[in-house]
Amino acid sequence: MTHVVTDNCIKCKYMDCVEVCPVDCFYVGENMLVIHPDECIDCGVCVPECPAEAIFPDGDIPPDSHWLGLNRKYAGLWPNIVAKGTPPPDADVWNGVTNKFSEHFSSNPEEGAGAPGETTDPRTAAEVAGGNRPNLGATKGDL
Repeated sequence: MTHVVTDNCIKCKYMDCVEVCPVDCFYVGENMLVIHPDECIDCGVCVPECPAEAIFPDGDIPPDSHWLGLNRKYAGLWPNIVAKGTPPPDADVWNGVTNKFSEHFSSNPEEGAGAPGETTDPRTAAEVAGGNRPNLGATKGDL
């Protein structure tokens, strides 16, 4: 089992989920996030943190849905994100708009985010030095 980011994240990309993920399994595209299904530990802490309500257990999405495959594919192509960045200025306008995938999904990684396999941390050097990330216990290296 894993969790999956779905349609409502497109053009919203609030990134609150990134802050609580104990294993840093989110990857960032130009206008949405995805979860790497092999890294997700199915803890579910990201679900209530998502203002767009775009994250679901994979068992709660239709079996013929493309979302699990999309999350898997782009987690392998986009850079890993480990801290919340700034959502798009029009995120609240797009939140709740349905069927965004066909017209608005971008397969591009976040601009300036780095190469696939690299980690993206939108915090400033001072924020990183100050430990601006909650300690949630286990880290990716601990598992």
